[in-house]
Amino acid sequence: MQDIADQAGFNKALVHYYFTSKDKLFDLVFEQEFSSLFSNLAMIISSDLPLFEKIEKVVSLDIEHLSQFPGLPIFVLNEMSRNPEVILKRLKKIPVEKVLGVFQKQINAEIKKGTIKKITAEQLFINIQSLCIFPFIARPMIKGLMQLDEKTYMAMIQKRKTEVAQFIINAIKA
Repeated sequence: MQDIADQAGFNKALVHYYFTSKDKLFDLVFEQEFSSLFSNLAMIISSDLPLFEKIEKVVSLDIEHLSQFPGLPIFVLNEMSRNPEVILKRLKKIPVEKVLGVFQKQINAEIKKGTIKKITAEQLFINIQSLCIFPFIARPMIKGLMQLDEKTYMAMIQKRKTEVAQFIINAIKA
């Protein structure tokens, strides 16, 4: 809690007064961040945009969000490892099935037209998330192996917006 208070520029007593514990603070931050990200993803997926444009926008949103909070994937993985039931309970509040159902209808229409190969919304979503999240999880390894400074690493991350979107689109094109 002291580290959190120091980062926020408040004293520890004030942080304890409002949140009483790290768990309550974590709950609030987790719910706000995931709700915000998911509502933006849902808005893109539910829009009338063509499928390939949606993929580009989802990738861009993910990478932008992760660039703002680069430690989030590691933090969530650590929390999942430490206390999976708590994270899963929080994640169940997100209406993923509804949004993926809308996405699947568009995917099915594109499959029927012969535009894309057969794929489920779940697999497409996992592929997108995996390609966006991994460079943030592997940041020290990538920077070390490729001998990148922070500025070059972030430029590479920004370039991934188009690289990942095009990779996914090319992978599903019929």
